[in-house]
Amino acid sequence: MAIPDVNFNHKQAAYQEVQILDLNLLNQRKHQLDQDPTLPHRIGFYHLIYINKGQGLHRIDFDLCPFRGGDFIFVRKNQVNAFDFSACPEGRIVLFTQRFIDQISLQMRLPDIFTSYPGNSLSTLLSPEPDLCISIKGLLTELEQELTHPEANFQIVMHLFSAIFLMLYRVSSRSASQSPISKEQQHRFQRFIATLEQQCHYNRDASKYASQLHCTYKKLNLLCKQATGQTAKQLIDSFTVLEAKRRLV
Repeated sequence: MAIPDVNFNHKQAAYQEVQILDLNLLNQRKHQLDQDPTLPHRIGFYHLIYINKGQGLHRIDFDLCPFRGGDFIFVRKNQVNAFDFSACPEGRIVLFTQRFIDQISLQMRLPDIFTSYPGNSLSTLLSPEPDLCISIKGLLTELEQELTHPEANFQIVMHLFSAIFLMLYRVSSRSASQSPISKEQQHRFQRFIATLEQQCHYNRDASKYASQLHCTYKKLNLLCKQATGQTAKQLIDSFTVLEAKRRLV
């Protein structure tokens, strides 16, 4: 049985490309949804899950991510995930699309947080210190209030959202100042990863990817080594294995 794809529901999102849901409400309504969130499903957007109380094991791809109160879980676009409501955790979920990230990127300079490559992004599980957790929780509440405001302002939404993720990125093991590649290189690497995600099941030729990015194989290989420590071929093989595991999870 194939793992179902779940796309962002624009009709339910008051602000089109970003939405905040209550974990308890999601748990209560799970059997009314087209896809039970406790069963493995692939998302076509991003999740940021804040755990206020409770504990459990959130499935991401083929791993179980243990969480407890005060934790944040970051699930990337195209990852397979499944919620654990066995202990009735409390918290919030921020759902947002790639289009929303692109809109923010046009106006603000954010570090390379949202790449879909797991080894080059915000950490999956983040556990901020209590004081910082309180600050982020406050921003999350303000973001939720702004999204439901009858005159919601994109500038306010953008700055609140960005502040939340920049604070979490500070907690993550990789800071923006440690990025080994330039902004232009990050953009090209992101294009490579996006193309790889779309074609890895039938295209494993690094030279063909380089051609689509309008660069040489040597230049793409060097970029991949600088960004991840792996060659382009190693990344292609890694994605192929990852996709196979996702289908078998």
